[in-house]
Amino acid sequence: MEHYDLCVIGGGPAGYAAAMRAIDLGKRTLLVERDRIGGTGIYNGALASKTLWELSQRVSSANDIVRTRGREPFRLSWEQISRTLNEALFERKYLYACHMQLLENTGGLFTHLRGHASFAGRNMITVDRAGQRIEATAEHFIIATGSRPRALPNVVVDEKRIMTSDGIFHINDLPESIVIIGAGVIGCEFATIFSNFGRTKVHLIDRADRILPFEDNDVSELVARNLERRGVVIHRNAKLERIEAMPHAIEYDLSYTDGRTERVNVEKALLSVGRIPNLENLGLEHIGLELDPITRLLTVDGTRTAQPHVHVVGDASGSNMLVNLGEMEGRHTVERIFGLQPPALSYANVSNIMFLDPEVAGVGLNEQECRKRGIPYRVARIDYACLARAIAMRRTQGFFKVLVTDDADMRIIGMRAVGEHASSAIQAVALMMQQGIGIHALVQLVHPHPSITEGVQECARMLMGNSIFKSPVFGDKMQCYRWTPSPAAEKAA
Repeated sequence: MEHYDLCVIGGGPAGYAAAMRAIDLGKRTLLVERDRIGGTGIYNGALASKTLWELSQRVSSANDIVRTRGREPFRLSWEQISRTLNEALFERKYLYACHMQLLENTGGLFTHLRGHASFAGRNMITVDRAGQRIEATAEHFIIATGSRPRALPNVVVDEKRIMTSDGIFHINDLPESIVIIGAGVIGCEFATIFSNFGRTKVHLIDRADRILPFEDNDVSELVARNLERRGVVIHRNAKLERIEAMPHAIEYDLSYTDGRTERVNVEKALLSVGRIPNLENLGLEHIGLELDPITRLLTVDGTRTAQPHVHVVGDASGSNMLVNLGEMEGRHTVERIFGLQPPALSYANVSNIMFLDPEVAGVGLNEQECRKRGIPYRVARIDYACLARAIAMRRTQGFFKVLVTDDADMRIIGMRAVGEHASSAIQAVALMMQQGIGIHALVQLVHPHPSITEGVQECARMLMGNSIFKSPVFGDKMQCYRWTPSPAAEKAA
């Protein structure tokens, strides 16, 4: 029986990052994965969906040009689409496979086992695969078992006609029509993908009065407007009363807050209502751990469970289900286990990106979060139509919005970028937020010209009162104002 310094259960982004950090520290590490290394991060999550998004954006962009010239739209078959998707997945999978093989053959620190791991004692696991059982012991354990799509009690998923985000990648062809249940990030991303390809009529069910309700109105309204421009039907304030796979179609019934009801037939359905951790069948009872009876999660202090030698990271923790955060938690946990005393985990200034139309990226708080918490702020917003690079790209739909503290320091509270190159534009601001640097430093930076990031600098100049274009003149393209938790909430800065 082999003994290890660390055993990581789960080879997705969080678990893999944890194992690699342990190797950095010279620790004997066992990584156990029951299915495929890379997990959801490769096969039915970030890489897969973003590959489809990138391809769909190219199709959509080409057709925007084609239509202005009176030509027939460009169409891709699902065979062509899936070929590109599989190539991307193979490249990433091959990178992981080569990396692990070389690690296992050199140094003697890393071992990878494929199979289902479960605890058999305080420091022991068993790994079962194809009738074989391997036992191993370790000083420390990290549970990084990922997550799976959340189900609804009244929806029968067969992953063929009514699917989750796991099954959607295994379709045989682009459907003529599809209903997407859930208007959060995943639901809106798939609505964007299918509508961009131009072969599928998309219906999107939203219980709220607007999609992406966690974002500010100007963000969600722009995304919704573009979806509807591409033919997406958004059922707002709608409750799904019934959905059923009939012989001829998927049939669903909706009720609305105004009392209306509606019955719609489509070819396929996608259930997109979040994800839940994979924490079952781990033998937790053998190490004195149990799931909370209500949340079905493990209780943790940071990442540490009630058993100090067992930690949980990534999607398995039940919160912050993002690849970059899972990797951060995995690395941080290993450093904490082996005495490096890293700073406490912070989720305050983590950048995020939503692959929509247009692309949306953000860091820190938005306006509605500030108002909910009663935080006074100043904000500057500039439209892409004011930026030379956006005009040159013929991509003038979008905006930058920068929020700062309502004081002399004007420290950055948050930023939203909506449009081309959005994800690249927020990184400098994210670093400034982490360092606690005020908006004054951003004004002094010299940006390349023409570049999208010049818009971020112009927001800073507006807040400082020395912008090149004056917001009162371009009231529809530029805005600068202050909000305080008082009856006079908004007034000119």
